[in-house]
Amino acid sequence: MNQLAECGGSEGNSLEIRKKSLAELSKGLAHPVRVEIVRMLENKPAGQRCVCGDIVNAFPLAQSSVSQHLKILKETGWIQGEIDGPRVCYCTVDGVFEYYMNLLESSIHGESDKSK
Repeated sequence: MNQLAECGGSEGNSLEIRKKSLAELSKGLAHPVRVEIVRMLENKPAGQRCVCGDIVNAFPLAQSSVSQHLKILKETGWIQGEIDGPRVCYCTVDGVFEYYMNLLESSIHGESDKSK
């Protein structure tokens, strides 16, 4: 599900769709390890991506556990991965933080259309 693409049209801005997108993105941050992964990726210098092994080494968890967290972050729209030979490089999705904050504000305050 790509929430950023969905928000482009007038149907994508309906309150119900925004609430569903907010819930999906919030699910991605529903575990402290996932919050830390997003923080790590977001604090990388511009243009640098983080290899999965680097992320795994940052936690006292099995590689399979970290991979599961990465999968959830990808599915919920927080990160994207790019295969680079035997490695996968990850970064946060451009604009995801602003999108999340706008969804949160408009869903909580019940604003029908932020562009008006």
